[in-house]
Amino acid sequence: MDQFTINLLFVGASFALYIGIAIWARAGSTSEFYAAGRGVHPVTNGMATAADWMSAASFISMAGLIAFTGYDNSSFLMGWTGGYVLLALLLAPYLRKFGKFTVSEFIGDRFYSQTARIVAVVCLIVASTTYVIGQMTGVGVAFGRFLEVDNTTGLFIGAAVVFAYAVFGGMKGVTYTQVAQYCVLITAYTIPAIFISLQLTGNPIPALGLFGEHAASGEPLLAKLDAIVTELGFNEYTAHHADTFNMVLFTLSLMIGTAGLPHVIMRFFTVPKVSDARWSAGWTLVFIALLYLTAPAVGAMARLNISEMMWPNGGVNGEAVTVQQIETEDRYDWMKTWQKTGLLNWEDKNGDGKIQYYNDKSEAMQAMAAEKGWTGNELTKFNRDILVLANPEIANLPGWVIGLVAAGGLAAALSTAAGLLLAISSAVSHDLIKGAINPSISEKGELMSARVAMAVAIVVATYLGLNPPGFAAQTVALAFGLAAASIFPALMMGIFSTKVNNTGAVAGMIAGISVTLIYIFLHKGWLFIPGTNSFTDADPLLGTVKSTSFGAIGAAINFAVAYTVSGMTKPLPAEIKALVESVRVPRGAGAAQNK
Repeated sequence: MDQFTINLLFVGASFALYIGIAIWARAGSTSEFYAAGRGVHPVTNGMATAADWMSAASFISMAGLIAFTGYDNSSFLMGWTGGYVLLALLLAPYLRKFGKFTVSEFIGDRFYSQTARIVAVVCLIVASTTYVIGQMTGVGVAFGRFLEVDNTTGLFIGAAVVFAYAVFGGMKGVTYTQVAQYCVLITAYTIPAIFISLQLTGNPIPALGLFGEHAASGEPLLAKLDAIVTELGFNEYTAHHADTFNMVLFTLSLMIGTAGLPHVIMRFFTVPKVSDARWSAGWTLVFIALLYLTAPAVGAMARLNISEMMWPNGGVNGEAVTVQQIETEDRYDWMKTWQKTGLLNWEDKNGDGKIQYYNDKSEAMQAMAAEKGWTGNELTKFNRDILVLANPEIANLPGWVIGLVAAGGLAAALSTAAGLLLAISSAVSHDLIKGAINPSISEKGELMSARVAMAVAIVVATYLGLNPPGFAAQTVALAFGLAAASIFPALMMGIFSTKVNNTGAVAGMIAGISVTLIYIFLHKGWLFIPGTNSFTDADPLLGTVKSTSFGAIGAAINFAVAYTVSGMTKPLPAEIKALVESVRVPRGAGAAQNK
């Protein structure tokens, strides 16, 4: 059986499962559409939340970014994991106790303002739309490779599948679909990692193999990797080279952005009790850890495999891989397959019949290249988002493993895309239409408006996914910055402060997201349109602060403006102070509201 057929079987079976679950668990009421009827078990919710959380950025893109940068990109791991801990400890239980369907509804009621609710809706839509661009990018990459079509066609196919199960299933359908998707994605991620760890280190546990010995040389694996990449003119893999201030800001932006992500927070509205929200958070961390402890090993081992494959005869002092080898040897088939997607390419620039892969921006390598007659790096394109998906092929693993990874990558992207689209549709239908425009709308009408809003969101996300502002994980990082600057401060002040009033909250959210969005557009292009940017992340506007790191500064502006404006306007009404205190006090935690 050829690889294409195997891929179709795995991907087709998983899609049939997802759509079947969505039909079985189809939402018949707004409570089921928004919060799955508040009847989800904590373990089930933990697994669904982990799938919602571990997006294309985690499954497809993160290991690739770590692989080609090393230690400096470990901030993705630290920021996302640390942020989830913040969410679990500081927000989830209190928001569940409040008993609302959406984040915007909480902000509107806590700050006793319809304006606050609408501003929160706008912030949520901006952050979630940016986030879903990254997911659709990942969907296009995965479909493009495994269905052997171009990236654009893959994106359209993925959008159609999301539409099929998310629009009709709502939160109820999405919850149980995400449980299935978690099982698929974690199996697909760990099995290839175990195979590759055994090949390179003899250790079946990738996280331990990363710090073990390289079987072929007897050296520590990371020392071997450092030696190879530095020989090719790249930075030492395990050392810190980036700007420390920007790295700290970036990690902080990811952390507080994580704690403000509406599509993840919504998952905690689906459990029966506040105590279940805490248990859900704990189980989610367990399920997330299974992938996040494996990702650094996947990145490092893949980088080692690629480097040795491009220099099969002993590094730059030997001979590079030949064009003939790439075209005729089975172990290079993955290069030809990925070349068809447009995400990988090479060129024999100097006509010597070989493909030299090295850092042609390194002065030392430029001198060596001149001596050897090289005319630049000939692995001209290697999209970071393909690394995890190509990993089994690079390591020459069995065809069924490649098919499993195909299903896993798509599960990761589709699960988070569905959660984000649900957050957008809930904000539009429940907070905007029912909450502000037409409060008397029937339940059937609200349910229909939610589905229409989700369909529109899918169309917009697909369009933007055709020209993303970066790799999947980089695009997602922008969304985290927007959530950090707008939603997280409002939630924290709403739960833990009795000094911030409605005027202050609105002013803070508007200031935070406006400044952050402007900073992002200045670096990534207005509305992410290519060529309209004034700066780049290589040469940012403010010192070393990149657009992906600005969210922490936006959050500080939000807090400062909110407290300043609140101090200049009317204090909180007594009943709102009592409400805030009742949400924080543990008494009655088992009796969460079900409004």
